[in-house]
Amino acid sequence: MKYISTRGACPAVDFESALLAGLAPDGGLYMPETWPQLSVDDARRIGRLPYAEAAAEILSLFAAESFTKEELSAMAADAYGTFTDERVAPLVKLGPEDWMLELFHGPTLAFKDFAMQILGRLFDAALERSDRRLTIIAATSGDTGSAAIEALKSCSRVNVVVLHPEGRVSAVQQRMMTSVTAPNVMNIAVKGSFDDCQAIVKTLFADDGFVRDVRLSGVNSINWARLAAQTVYYFTAWAQLADGDEAVNFVVPTGNFGDVFAGYAAKRMGLPIARLGVAANANDILHRAIAHGDYTPASVKPTASPSMDIQVASNFERLLFEAKNRDAEVLRNAMEAFATNKGMKIDDQTLEAIRKDFISDAVSMEETLAEIARHYKETGALIDPHTAVGRAAAIRLRETGRLTGKIVTLSTAHPAKFPEAVEKATGETPALPDFYADLFDRPEKMERAPADPEAVKSLVAKAFAN
Repeated sequence: MKYISTRGACPAVDFESALLAGLAPDGGLYMPETWPQLSVDDARRIGRLPYAEAAAEILSLFAAESFTKEELSAMAADAYGTFTDERVAPLVKLGPEDWMLELFHGPTLAFKDFAMQILGRLFDAALERSDRRLTIIAATSGDTGSAAIEALKSCSRVNVVVLHPEGRVSAVQQRMMTSVTAPNVMNIAVKGSFDDCQAIVKTLFADDGFVRDVRLSGVNSINWARLAAQTVYYFTAWAQLADGDEAVNFVVPTGNFGDVFAGYAAKRMGLPIARLGVAANANDILHRAIAHGDYTPASVKPTASPSMDIQVASNFERLLFEAKNRDAEVLRNAMEAFATNKGMKIDDQTLEAIRKDFISDAVSMEETLAEIARHYKETGALIDPHTAVGRAAAIRLRETGRLTGKIVTLSTAHPAKFPEAVEKATGETPALPDFYADLFDRPEKMERAPADPEAVKSLVAKAFAN
Protein backbone atom coordinates (compact mmCIF):
# COMPACT_ATOMS: atom_id res chain seq x y z
CA MET A 1 0.00 0.00 0.00
CA LYS A 2 1.39 3.36 -1.08
CA TYR A 3 0.20 6.84 -0.14
CA ILE A 4 -0.17 9.75 -2.54
CA SER A 5 -0.67 13.46 -1.93
CA THR A 6 -3.99 15.06 -2.81
CA ARG A 7 -1.99 17.73 -4.63
CA GLY A 8 0.09 15.30 -6.67
CA ALA A 9 3.43 17.08 -6.58
CA CYS A 10 5.51 14.64 -4.50
CA PRO A 11 6.36 10.94 -4.74
CA ALA A 12 4.21 8.16 -3.28
CA VAL A 13 5.39 6.90 0.12
CA ASP A 14 4.79 3.92 2.38
CA PHE A 15 2.65 3.96 5.53
CA GLU A 16 5.53 4.66 7.91
CA SER A 17 6.68 7.64 5.88
CA ALA A 18 3.15 9.06 5.74
CA LEU A 19 2.81 8.48 9.49
CA LEU A 20 6.03 10.29 10.36
CA ALA A 21 5.54 13.16 7.90
CA GLY A 22 1.91 13.98 8.69
CA LEU A 23 1.48 16.60 5.96
CA ALA A 24 2.77 15.87 2.45
CA PRO A 25 5.70 18.09 1.36
CA ASP A 26 3.61 19.73 -1.39
CA GLY A 27 1.07 20.91 1.18
CA GLY A 28 -1.40 18.17 0.34
CA LEU A 29 -2.81 15.36 2.46
CA TYR A 30 -1.77 11.74 2.11
CA MET A 31 -4.35 9.26 0.86
CA PRO A 32 -4.11 5.54 0.12
CA GLU A 33 -3.25 5.03 -3.54
CA THR A 34 -6.12 2.54 -3.72
CA TRP A 35 -8.81 1.62 -1.20
CA PRO A 36 -8.46 -1.80 0.46
CA GLN A 37 -11.47 -3.92 -0.41
CA LEU A 38 -13.46 -6.13 1.96
CA SER A 39 -16.47 -8.29 1.24
CA VAL A 40 -19.54 -7.81 3.42
CA ASP A 41 -18.77 -11.16 5.05
CA ASP A 42 -15.25 -9.97 5.87
CA ALA A 43 -16.59 -6.70 7.23
CA ARG A 44 -19.03 -8.59 9.45
CA ARG A 45 -16.34 -10.99 10.67
CA ILE A 46 -13.93 -8.17 11.53
CA GLY A 47 -16.63 -6.01 13.07
CA ARG A 48 -17.65 -8.80 15.46
CA LEU A 49 -14.13 -9.32 16.80
CA PRO A 50 -13.10 -7.81 20.16
CA TYR A 51 -12.31 -4.17 19.44
CA ALA A 52 -8.51 -4.40 19.65
CA GLU A 53 -8.48 -7.40 17.32
CA ALA A 54 -10.72 -5.60 14.83
CA ALA A 55 -8.39 -2.59 14.96
CA ALA A 56 -5.34 -4.75 14.20
CA GLU A 57 -7.15 -6.34 11.23
CA ILE A 58 -8.17 -2.98 9.73
CA LEU A 59 -4.81 -1.30 10.35
CA SER A 60 -2.97 -4.20 8.74
CA LEU A 61 -4.79 -3.37 5.49
CA PHE A 62 -3.17 0.06 5.54
CA ALA A 63 0.17 -0.60 7.24
CA ALA A 64 1.23 -4.17 6.46
CA GLU A 65 4.38 -3.11 4.61
CA SER A 66 5.56 -1.13 7.62
CA PHE A 67 4.30 -3.12 10.63
CA THR A 68 3.63 -6.82 11.05
CA LYS A 69 0.23 -8.12 12.09
CA GLU A 70 1.80 -9.25 15.37
CA GLU A 71 3.16 -5.75 16.05
CA LEU A 72 -0.20 -4.15 15.28
CA SER A 73 -2.04 -6.67 17.47
CA ALA A 74 0.22 -5.94 20.43
CA MET A 75 -0.11 -2.16 19.96
CA ALA A 76 -3.89 -2.34 19.65
CA ALA A 77 -4.25 -4.54 22.73
CA ASP A 78 -2.10 -2.10 24.69
CA ALA A 79 -3.85 1.02 23.33
CA TYR A 80 -7.45 -0.06 23.82
CA GLY A 81 -6.65 -1.72 27.12
CA THR A 82 -6.54 1.83 28.52
CA PHE A 83 -10.30 2.30 27.93
CA THR A 84 -12.67 2.05 30.88
CA ASP A 85 -15.40 0.08 29.08
CA GLU A 86 -14.32 -3.37 27.97
CA ARG A 87 -16.44 -2.97 24.81
CA VAL A 88 -14.31 0.11 23.98
CA ALA A 89 -16.99 1.64 21.69
CA PRO A 90 -20.36 0.51 23.09
CA LEU A 91 -23.65 1.06 21.25
CA VAL A 92 -26.66 2.35 23.20
CA LYS A 93 -30.13 1.85 21.74
CA LEU A 94 -32.31 4.97 21.83
CA GLY A 95 -35.28 3.90 19.75
CA PRO A 96 -36.49 1.28 17.24
CA GLU A 97 -33.99 2.46 14.61
CA ASP A 98 -31.75 4.84 16.56
CA TRP A 99 -28.48 4.17 18.37
CA MET A 100 -25.72 6.18 19.97
CA LEU A 101 -22.09 5.07 19.61
CA GLU A 102 -20.21 6.04 22.77
CA LEU A 103 -16.67 7.12 21.90
CA PHE A 104 -15.67 8.71 25.21
CA HIS A 105 -14.39 5.82 27.32
CA GLY A 106 -10.71 6.51 26.59
CA PRO A 107 -8.20 8.20 28.91
CA THR A 108 -9.11 11.77 27.86
CA LEU A 109 -12.86 11.14 27.53
CA ALA A 110 -13.20 11.91 23.79
CA PHE A 111 -13.18 10.11 20.46
CA LYS A 112 -9.69 11.41 19.69
CA ASP A 113 -8.31 8.71 22.01
CA PHE A 114 -9.21 6.02 19.46
CA ALA A 115 -6.61 7.36 17.06
CA MET A 116 -4.10 8.93 19.43
CA GLN A 117 -3.57 5.91 21.65
CA ILE A 118 -2.58 3.73 18.72
CA LEU A 119 -0.72 6.59 17.02
CA GLY A 120 1.59 7.05 20.01
CA ARG A 121 2.57 3.41 19.86
CA LEU A 122 3.11 3.52 16.09
CA PHE A 123 5.36 6.56 16.49
CA ASP A 124 7.39 4.92 19.25
CA ALA A 125 7.96 1.74 17.24
CA ALA A 126 8.89 3.56 14.03
CA LEU A 127 11.26 6.01 15.72
CA GLU A 128 12.93 3.35 17.83
CA ARG A 129 13.91 1.18 14.88
CA SER A 130 15.16 4.16 12.86
CA ASP A 131 16.89 5.77 15.88
CA ARG A 132 15.15 9.09 15.26
CA ARG A 133 13.39 11.77 17.27
CA LEU A 134 10.44 13.97 16.25
CA THR A 135 8.66 17.10 17.39
CA ILE A 136 4.93 16.63 17.00
CA ILE A 137 2.85 19.79 16.61
CA ALA A 138 -0.92 19.93 16.76
CA ALA A 139 -3.60 22.59 16.69
CA THR A 140 -6.59 21.74 18.85
CA SER A 141 -10.11 23.02 19.24
CA GLY A 142 -10.24 21.18 22.55
CA ASP A 143 -9.88 17.40 22.40
CA THR A 144 -7.02 16.59 20.01
CA GLY A 145 -4.50 18.31 22.27
CA SER A 146 -5.24 16.39 25.44
CA ALA A 147 -5.49 13.10 23.54
CA ALA A 148 -2.12 13.72 21.85
CA ILE A 149 -0.44 14.71 25.10
CA GLU A 150 -1.82 11.70 26.95
CA ALA A 151 -0.70 9.34 24.20
CA LEU A 152 2.76 10.85 23.66
CA LYS A 153 3.85 12.22 27.05
CA SER A 154 5.77 9.05 27.86
CA CYS A 155 7.30 8.55 24.42
CA SER A 156 11.05 8.81 24.79
CA ARG A 157 11.61 9.96 21.20
CA VAL A 158 8.79 12.49 20.79
CA ASN A 159 8.35 16.14 21.78
CA VAL A 160 4.75 17.39 21.80
CA VAL A 161 3.65 20.95 21.03
CA VAL A 162 -0.06 21.78 21.26
CA LEU A 163 -1.62 25.07 20.18
CA HIS A 164 -5.09 25.92 21.50
CA PRO A 165 -7.16 29.11 21.08
CA GLU A 166 -6.91 30.98 24.37
CA GLY A 167 -10.23 31.19 26.18
CA ARG A 168 -12.07 29.14 23.55
CA VAL A 169 -11.81 25.65 25.02
CA SER A 170 -13.65 24.43 28.10
CA ALA A 171 -11.92 24.64 31.46
CA VAL A 172 -11.78 20.86 31.65
CA GLN A 173 -10.30 20.59 28.15
CA GLN A 174 -7.64 23.17 29.02
CA ARG A 175 -6.69 21.51 32.29
CA MET A 176 -6.36 18.10 30.64
CA MET A 177 -3.66 19.65 28.47
CA THR A 178 -1.92 22.15 30.72
CA SER A 179 -1.74 20.01 33.85
CA VAL A 180 0.67 17.64 32.11
CA THR A 181 4.11 18.92 33.06
CA ALA A 182 6.29 16.31 31.32
CA PRO A 183 9.50 17.87 29.90
CA ASN A 184 8.66 16.80 26.33
CA VAL A 185 5.28 18.60 26.37
CA MET A 186 4.68 22.27 25.46
CA ASN A 187 1.24 23.88 25.56
CA ILE A 188 0.79 27.23 23.79
CA ALA A 189 -2.34 29.36 24.24
CA VAL A 190 -2.77 31.38 21.04
CA LYS A 191 -4.65 34.68 21.08
CA GLY A 192 -7.04 33.78 18.27
CA SER A 193 -9.33 31.06 16.95
CA PHE A 194 -8.72 27.41 16.16
CA ASP A 195 -8.43 28.36 12.50
CA ASP A 196 -5.57 30.70 13.49
CA CYS A 197 -3.87 27.81 15.30
CA GLN A 198 -4.35 25.51 12.33
CA ALA A 199 -2.98 28.14 9.92
CA ILE A 200 0.12 28.54 12.11
CA VAL A 201 0.73 24.79 12.02
CA LYS A 202 0.48 24.75 8.21
CA THR A 203 2.86 27.72 7.99
CA LEU A 204 5.44 25.96 10.17
CA PHE A 205 5.24 22.84 8.01
CA ALA A 206 5.92 24.99 4.93
CA ASP A 207 9.24 26.21 6.43
CA ASP A 208 11.70 23.52 5.30
CA GLY A 209 14.52 24.80 7.51
CA PHE A 210 12.34 24.80 10.63
CA VAL A 211 10.98 21.35 9.80
CA ARG A 212 14.56 20.03 9.67
CA ASP A 213 15.72 21.87 12.79
CA VAL A 214 13.01 20.49 15.08
CA ARG A 215 12.23 17.33 13.02
CA LEU A 216 8.58 18.35 12.69
CA SER A 217 5.59 16.07 12.23
CA GLY A 218 1.87 16.26 12.96
CA VAL A 219 -0.94 14.37 14.65
CA ASN A 220 -3.92 16.46 13.62
CA SER A 221 -6.34 14.57 11.43
CA ILE A 222 -4.15 15.61 8.50
CA ASN A 223 -2.20 12.47 9.53
CA TRP A 224 -3.66 9.58 7.59
CA ALA A 225 -2.88 7.06 10.36
CA ARG A 226 -5.44 8.77 12.58
CA LEU A 227 -8.23 8.36 10.06
CA ALA A 228 -7.27 4.76 9.40
CA ALA A 229 -7.64 4.03 13.11
CA GLN A 230 -11.01 5.79 13.26
CA THR A 231 -12.55 3.64 10.53
CA VAL A 232 -12.62 0.72 12.98
CA TYR A 233 -15.60 1.81 15.09
CA TYR A 234 -17.75 2.13 11.98
CA PHE A 235 -17.13 -1.57 11.33
CA THR A 236 -17.81 -2.66 14.91
CA ALA A 237 -20.99 -0.56 15.15
CA TRP A 238 -22.37 -1.78 11.82
CA ALA A 239 -21.66 -5.42 12.67
CA GLN A 240 -23.67 -5.17 15.90
CA LEU A 241 -26.91 -3.93 14.37
CA ALA A 242 -27.12 -4.57 10.62
CA ASP A 243 -29.36 -7.34 9.30
CA GLY A 244 -27.56 -9.19 6.54
CA ASP A 245 -26.10 -6.74 4.03
CA GLU A 246 -28.22 -3.86 5.32
CA ALA A 247 -26.74 -0.39 4.93
CA VAL A 248 -26.77 1.85 8.02
CA ASN A 249 -26.65 5.66 8.35
CA PHE A 250 -24.13 7.42 10.59
CA VAL A 251 -24.56 11.00 11.81
CA VAL A 252 -21.34 12.65 12.96
CA PRO A 253 -20.84 15.96 14.80
CA THR A 254 -17.76 17.30 13.08
CA GLY A 255 -15.69 20.43 12.63
CA ASN A 256 -12.50 19.38 10.85
CA PHE A 257 -14.21 16.62 8.83
CA GLY A 258 -11.82 13.87 9.95
CA ASP A 259 -14.23 11.70 11.96
CA VAL A 260 -16.87 11.63 9.25
CA PHE A 261 -14.29 11.13 6.50
CA ALA A 262 -13.18 7.99 8.35
CA GLY A 263 -16.74 6.75 7.81
CA TYR A 264 -16.41 7.54 4.11
CA ALA A 265 -13.15 5.56 4.05
CA ALA A 266 -14.93 2.60 5.67
CA LYS A 267 -17.64 2.82 3.00
CA ARG A 268 -15.04 2.90 0.22
CA MET A 269 -13.54 -0.24 1.76
CA GLY A 270 -16.86 -2.03 1.32
CA LEU A 271 -18.75 -1.39 4.57
CA PRO A 272 -22.48 -1.00 3.85
CA ILE A 273 -23.07 2.62 4.87
CA ALA A 274 -26.13 4.33 3.41
CA ARG A 275 -25.51 8.02 4.10
CA LEU A 276 -23.08 9.96 6.28
CA GLY A 277 -24.75 12.86 8.07
CA VAL A 278 -22.52 15.86 8.71
CA ALA A 279 -23.79 17.66 11.82
CA ALA A 280 -22.44 21.22 12.15
CA ASN A 281 -22.99 23.80 14.86
CA ALA A 282 -23.38 27.56 14.26
CA ASN A 283 -20.01 27.45 12.46
CA ASP A 284 -21.78 25.85 9.54
CA ILE A 285 -19.33 25.95 6.64
CA LEU A 286 -19.57 22.19 6.08
CA HIS A 287 -23.37 22.34 5.97
CA ARG A 288 -23.24 25.29 3.56
CA ALA A 289 -20.74 23.42 1.40
CA ILE A 290 -22.78 20.21 1.15
CA ALA A 291 -26.23 21.80 1.03
CA HIS A 292 -25.45 24.80 -1.16
CA GLY A 293 -21.96 24.36 -2.62
CA ASP A 294 -20.71 27.38 -0.65
CA TYR A 295 -17.34 26.61 0.97
CA THR A 296 -16.59 30.14 2.17
CA PRO A 297 -15.25 30.68 5.69
CA ALA A 298 -17.03 33.14 7.97
CA SER A 299 -15.93 34.50 11.33
CA VAL A 300 -15.70 31.80 13.99
CA LYS A 301 -18.56 31.99 16.50
CA PRO A 302 -17.79 30.69 20.01
CA THR A 303 -20.34 28.02 20.97
CA ALA A 304 -21.01 25.42 23.65
CA SER A 305 -19.44 22.82 21.31
CA PRO A 306 -15.96 24.35 20.90
CA SER A 307 -14.37 21.36 19.19
CA MET A 308 -16.55 22.24 16.20
CA ASP A 309 -15.84 25.97 16.20
CA ILE A 310 -13.95 25.71 12.92
CA GLN A 311 -14.41 27.42 9.56
CA VAL A 312 -11.68 25.73 7.48
CA ALA A 313 -11.99 21.95 7.64
CA SER A 314 -8.64 20.42 6.70
CA ASN A 315 -10.00 17.02 5.76
CA PHE A 316 -12.57 18.42 3.36
CA GLU A 317 -9.68 18.53 0.88
CA ARG A 318 -9.62 14.74 0.98
CA LEU A 319 -13.29 14.57 0.02
CA LEU A 320 -12.83 17.11 -2.77
CA PHE A 321 -9.96 14.99 -4.08
CA GLU A 322 -12.23 11.95 -4.21
CA ALA A 323 -15.19 13.88 -5.66
CA LYS A 324 -12.94 15.29 -8.42
CA ASN A 325 -12.00 11.73 -9.45
CA ARG A 326 -8.61 12.03 -7.77
CA ASP A 327 -7.43 14.59 -10.31
CA ALA A 328 -4.59 16.12 -8.26
CA GLU A 329 -3.97 18.98 -10.67
CA VAL A 330 -7.62 20.06 -10.61
CA LEU A 331 -7.67 19.76 -6.82
CA ARG A 332 -4.40 21.69 -6.44
CA ASN A 333 -5.71 24.52 -8.58
CA ALA A 334 -8.96 24.59 -6.60
CA MET A 335 -7.17 24.77 -3.25
CA GLU A 336 -4.82 27.49 -4.48
CA ALA A 337 -7.82 29.49 -5.68
CA PHE A 338 -9.54 28.86 -2.33
CA ALA A 339 -6.52 30.31 -0.49
CA THR A 340 -6.40 33.33 -2.80
CA ASN A 341 -10.14 34.03 -2.94
CA LYS A 342 -10.88 33.12 0.71
CA GLY A 343 -13.68 30.88 -0.44
CA MET A 344 -14.87 28.33 -2.98
CA LYS A 345 -18.00 27.70 -5.01
CA ILE A 346 -18.19 23.95 -5.49
CA ASP A 347 -19.11 23.04 -9.06
CA ASP A 348 -22.26 21.02 -9.74
CA GLN A 349 -20.47 17.84 -10.82
CA THR A 350 -18.31 17.76 -7.67
CA LEU A 351 -21.31 18.56 -5.50
CA GLU A 352 -23.33 15.75 -7.04
CA ALA A 353 -20.52 13.31 -6.25
CA ILE A 354 -20.36 14.51 -2.63
CA ARG A 355 -24.12 14.21 -2.13
CA LYS A 356 -24.11 10.55 -3.14
CA ASP A 357 -22.59 9.81 0.25
CA PHE A 358 -23.15 12.87 2.45
CA ILE A 359 -26.06 14.86 3.81
CA SER A 360 -25.83 17.71 6.29
CA ASP A 361 -27.60 19.85 8.86
CA ALA A 362 -26.65 22.74 11.15
CA VAL A 363 -27.76 23.08 14.76
CA SER A 364 -27.95 26.37 16.65
CA MET A 365 -26.73 26.99 20.20
CA GLU A 366 -30.32 27.10 21.44
CA GLU A 367 -31.14 23.81 19.71
CA THR A 368 -28.02 22.24 21.18
CA LEU A 369 -29.01 23.10 24.76
CA ALA A 370 -32.59 22.04 24.08
CA GLU A 371 -31.39 18.64 22.85
CA ILE A 372 -29.25 18.12 25.97
CA ALA A 373 -32.35 18.89 28.06
CA ARG A 374 -34.66 16.69 25.96
CA HIS A 375 -32.29 13.75 26.00
CA TYR A 376 -31.88 13.98 29.78
CA LYS A 377 -35.63 14.22 30.35
CA GLU A 378 -36.41 11.23 28.13
CA THR A 379 -33.50 8.93 28.98
CA GLY A 380 -32.07 10.14 32.30
CA ALA A 381 -28.63 10.33 30.68
CA LEU A 382 -26.46 13.41 30.19
CA ILE A 383 -24.80 14.09 26.84
CA ASP A 384 -22.18 16.65 25.88
CA PRO A 385 -22.92 19.56 23.49
CA HIS A 386 -21.16 17.94 20.50
CA THR A 387 -23.23 14.78 20.87
CA ALA A 388 -26.31 16.98 21.22
CA VAL A 389 -25.52 18.62 17.88
CA GLY A 390 -25.33 15.16 16.33
CA ARG A 391 -28.57 13.96 17.92
CA ALA A 392 -30.50 17.11 17.03
CA ALA A 393 -29.33 16.79 13.43
CA ALA A 394 -30.17 13.07 13.29
CA ILE A 395 -33.68 13.69 14.62
CA ARG A 396 -34.34 16.48 12.13
CA LEU A 397 -32.91 14.49 9.21
CA ARG A 398 -35.26 11.63 10.07
CA GLU A 399 -38.30 13.82 10.70
CA THR A 400 -37.86 15.57 7.33
CA GLY A 401 -37.44 12.26 5.51
CA ARG A 402 -33.87 12.99 4.43
CA LEU A 403 -32.63 9.92 6.32
CA THR A 404 -34.56 6.67 6.67
CA GLY A 405 -33.72 3.36 8.30
CA LYS A 406 -31.18 2.72 11.02
CA ILE A 407 -29.21 5.73 12.27
CA VAL A 408 -26.15 5.69 14.53
CA THR A 409 -25.17 9.03 16.07
CA LEU A 410 -21.56 9.30 17.20
CA SER A 411 -21.24 10.49 20.80
CA THR A 412 -17.83 12.12 20.71
CA ALA A 413 -17.13 13.36 24.25
CA HIS A 414 -18.00 12.76 27.89
CA PRO A 415 -20.48 15.33 29.26
CA ALA A 416 -18.11 16.14 32.15
CA LYS A 417 -15.76 17.85 29.67
CA PHE A 418 -18.42 20.55 29.22
CA PRO A 419 -20.05 20.94 32.62
CA GLU A 420 -21.20 24.55 32.15
CA ALA A 421 -23.30 23.81 29.08
CA VAL A 422 -24.73 20.59 30.49
CA GLU A 423 -25.65 22.27 33.78
CA LYS A 424 -27.24 25.21 31.95
CA ALA A 425 -29.41 22.82 29.96
CA THR A 426 -30.37 20.35 32.68
CA GLY A 427 -29.52 21.79 36.09
CA GLU A 428 -27.25 18.77 36.61
CA THR A 429 -23.45 18.95 36.82
CA PRO A 430 -21.80 15.89 35.25
CA ALA A 431 -19.05 14.42 37.38
CA LEU A 432 -15.58 13.67 36.09
CA PRO A 433 -14.38 10.08 36.51
CA ASP A 434 -12.44 9.43 39.71
CA PHE A 435 -9.08 9.50 37.92
CA TYR A 436 -9.69 13.18 37.15
CA ALA A 437 -11.10 14.11 40.56
CA ASP A 438 -8.08 16.32 41.38
CA LEU A 439 -7.82 17.87 37.88
CA PHE A 440 -8.28 21.45 39.07
CA ASP A 441 -5.76 21.02 41.88
CA ARG A 442 -2.94 20.07 39.53
CA PRO A 443 -0.36 22.74 38.58
CA GLU A 444 -0.54 24.17 35.06
CA LYS A 445 2.27 24.62 32.56
CA MET A 446 1.50 26.81 29.54
CA GLU A 447 3.07 29.36 27.20
CA ARG A 448 1.16 32.22 25.53
CA ALA A 449 1.65 33.65 22.04
CA PRO A 450 -0.07 35.94 19.55
CA ALA A 451 -1.58 34.43 16.41
CA ASP A 452 1.79 34.80 14.68
CA PRO A 453 3.77 31.88 13.21
CA GLU A 454 7.10 33.56 14.00
CA ALA A 455 6.23 33.89 17.69
CA VAL A 456 5.25 30.23 17.89
CA LYS A 457 8.30 29.18 15.89
CA SER A 458 10.56 31.00 18.35
CA LEU A 459 9.02 29.23 21.36
CA VAL A 460 9.28 25.80 19.75
CA ALA A 461 12.80 26.28 18.44
CA LYS A 462 14.04 27.50 21.81
CA ALA A 463 12.74 24.37 23.49
CA PHE A 464 13.28 21.64 20.92
CA ALA A 465 15.63 22.65 18.06
CA ASN A 466 18.85 20.70 17.43
